[in-house]
Amino acid sequence: MKKVIYTSGIIILIGVLTVIIVSVKLYNKPHTDVLASKPDYEVSAKEIINDFSQNEAEANKKYLDQIVQIEGQIKDINTTDGNTVITLSSESSTKNIICTMEPSENKKTFGLATGQKITIKGICTGFLFDVIIVRAVIVN
Repeated sequence: MKKVIYTSGIIILIGVLTVIIVSVKLYNKPHTDVLASKPDYEVSAKEIINDFSQNEAEANKKYLDQIVQIEGQIKDINTTDGNTVITLSSESSTKNIICTMEPSENKKTFGLATGQKITIKGICTGFLFDVIIVRAVIVN
């Protein structure tokens, strides 16, 4: 009986240690380098907005948590608390693409102007009235 309890205790201890080690490794996993990564999808602003407007569930399956490279026209540039947000527009829609830029990209945004065509690459996090892109970088 003591041998069964001892063996069970060892197995439980090994299981707990395994869960702790895996959790720590996942927690400390580095972020994806968006600038160095190849985009999963290359689309225009009009195309991605249409995809989300027509069928949000299918667009989520396609774009959610994927690196997306988007070409569009700058509608607005805002800087809040050191974070730059570029809004891209589509000619045929009232919806936009909100791109929260990486802090390292802040200097590149100084030379940009509204109405300018730009290509931005970032991670799509979904659709909340507008398409949301995070950790974005300027491609051109």
